[in-house]
Parts: sequence; C-alpha cells; structure tokens
Amino acid sequence: MCHACGKLCQQRYIDIGCPSGAVGATRRGGTHRNRPRVRPGAGEGAGELTSCQMAALGATSMPLHSETAACHADLRDRIVLRGACEGTERRITTPAPWPIQTKACPMSPVLDTALVPPRDREETIRHAVWESVVPVDIDHHLPPKDLSVHIGLGTVGPIRICSARATALTVQRTERLAREDEEPAVFIGLQLTGTSLVTQNDRQSLLRPGDFALYETSAPYTLHFNEGVAHHFLRFPRAALALPERSLRDIAAVPLGSDNPVASLASTYFSQLAVSEELRRGLHADAIVEPSIELVRAVVASQLGNSSLARAPMEATLNLRITQYIRAHLADADLSAARIATVHGISVRHLYTVLARSGISLGDWIRSHRLAECRRELAGPNGRLRTIAAIGRSWGFVDATHFSKVFRQAYGVSPRAWRDQNRPRPSA
Repeated sequence: MCHACGKLCQQRYIDIGCPSGAVGATRRGGTHRNRPRVRPGAGEGAGELTSCQMAALGATSMPLHSETAACHADLRDRIVLRGACEGTERRITTPAPWPIQTKACPMSPVLDTALVPPRDREETIRHAVWESVVPVDIDHHLPPKDLSVHIGLGTVGPIRICSARATALTVQRTERLAREDEEPAVFIGLQLTGTSLVTQNDRQSLLRPGDFALYETSAPYTLHFNEGVAHHFLRFPRAALALPERSLRDIAAVPLGSDNPVASLASTYFSQLAVSEELRRGLHADAIVEPSIELVRAVVASQLGNSSLARAPMEATLNLRITQYIRAHLADADLSAARIATVHGISVRHLYTVLARSGISLGDWIRSHRLAECRRELAGPNGRLRTIAAIGRSWGFVDATHFSKVFRQAYGVSPRAWRDQNRPRPSA
C-alpha cells in the first residue's frame, strides 16, 4: 500500500531516460551507462523513491549533477513513473530536472513533507538535500511522524539559492563527503528567525536573525538547528569567488551581521534576492550575478581587514551600497549628495561619477523613489489618516505646493485625486 496516494502499488520504478545514457553519473564520479538506469522503488534501497514521493519532491525542480546536465543541454528529458496503482501505468513527461540553463529561475518548491508518509520522510528529505543542495548527514531531533520540512530552490547564474523551513535537526558535512567534493563551493547561511550554530575549522558562530556565516563544502562542517530551520542557503562556486584559501579559512564560521556595515548590507541584499522572483529573472538576473559575487568578496575583505583584497570588490559594489543607503534613508529631509558621499568615504564628484555609470541621476533617482512611496501610502488603507502635505513631508517634500506639482508631473494626476481614486469602497 502506498501511504502517499492510498492505492495499491505492487511495484514502483523511476525510469529516467537519458539520450546519452548518462544517468549513472553522480557527483562522486559515477560512470555513464549505455542504457538508462532503472532504480527500484522505496523499500528496495536507500535513496530510491516511489512516484508519490517524487511528486512530493517536485521532480521538475530538483537539480542533479553537472556531468548529467551536459548531456541534456538542449533537450527535454522524461520521467516515467511506473506504479501498479489500480493496474495502471502513469507516464508523466516533464522538463529535465537538471539545471540546464544558466539564467535565473523562480524559486520552485522541491520538498514538502506534508505530502510524504511518515515512514518515508527521513529518506525523502535526505534524497532532496543530497540532490538539490549538497550531500550531508542529517540527524532529526524528532520522530518521523513529527518531521516537517519545506524546501524551495532558485538560481541566478551560477548562484544556487535554497530557502528552507524545518523542524529541529543537525546537519553534518563529514570528512569523507568533503574529500569527495568535485565542485568546491562556498555557502552563505542566512538566519531568518530564531538561532542556529555553525561550526567549521574549530570555530563556532551563533547566528541570530539577520546574521549569516560562510562555510566551505571542501572542509567538514556542522550546522545545529536546535530551534528548527528558518534559513536561506546561497551556494557560490568557489572558483567564481576567486578568494585566497587563507581568507576562506579565516572567515569560515565567523558570525557576520550588524557590526559590519558591509555584512549588514549583504544580509539585506541576499534576503531580498532569495525571495524576489523578479530579481532572479531575465535581464535582472544577468545584471546582478557579478555584483552578488563582488559583494561576498567585499564582506570577506572588510571583515578580515585586508585592504588590498578589499579594494576591487569594495569599488565594484560601491554603486550597490550607495543605492541601498539611499533607499534606507529616503524619508530623511537632509539626505544630500554631501551626506551620501561622506558616509561612503568618497568625494561628491566621485559619487556622481559612480552613479552615472549606471545611468542614475542622483536628484531624479531620489525624487522618483520618494514619489513612489508617497503614491503607495496615499493609495493604502491608512492614506486618509494624515493630510496630503504631512505624507509628502514624511518623504522629504517639505513644500506642499512643490510636492503636488512634481506628483502630477510624474503620474498625471494630483495627490488628492490619486487618493480619492483609491478610496476603499464600502462593503455591500
């Protein structure tokens, strides 16, 4: 009996057809076969899943390994789920679960244990994490019936993003698994709520909400989630970061947060990147890959106090840091070019030069973003609790007449008319 679908499944297989027969290839050096490999279903071997479990895993969004991905560069693979549920065969054709494209994809649900019977949950979770994130040992603190895990995946170029929420557990990357790593990577583990503990290179860090830590896959590490998992994991190819080995060893398992302004910026930036599908799509994705990598480099350099290492990434992320600062201080009436330049240790002239490279005119950029906030607030449920002039002043428009004029120029309607258009209608 299949506990996931409630039907009789006498025999279950996952038959993954690969044009080159490369299904046997794995991260640990498996070899290509001359025919597709057929893996028996649950109960016949570790890591082998029923069709119902595959549904819970979200087959179309589970990236596997680069060796296999190369064989599917411009093809669609098929997954055939054979189960004798009521004597029928279910054939489901889907895009290949391997990460074929290098462009961004939206965050896709990969695992929801609510769809998995309790007796299969530990193995299903292990399979999803190994195939989608990184091979690790997982020690759950609760019995199978109480386990709850939800994993979502997204990519931006070479950067892989995993958002996870789960009941309490401990994750361990053993020496054996670290030695077998053929694609060394660096993880950012970003804490959302509660606390967690990261251990690597005989160093421990306690992460609180908004904090993050870096750790390498080529060295053993342990992640303690005694309060449950509420985390974003961002995986960067180590080669893309191009950081010295010594720097990576020194930064591993160091808590990074509000005491480092560059790390604080990175926390906000990567939190937004993890949840924003718009940022991870199309032209936006192409534009943010390099700044994302340089921001990690800037965090490492600033934390270690290495001025020579910091120079290039700090300059590369200057535009990002400036615009992030402006966004955070849009409501300040005294926000000015001189203040922004002073905060970032540059001249006003250099400030304008940096922004001009991205096609940004400082005054226009600040005004358009302030107007957007006023427009949002005027149309919101609390838009009538304050006067229009007060709302304008709260976003830096100290002169009510000027505010009304620039609002009309931007949106073709006065602030009052805009608010009236968005007045909540009385319920019938």
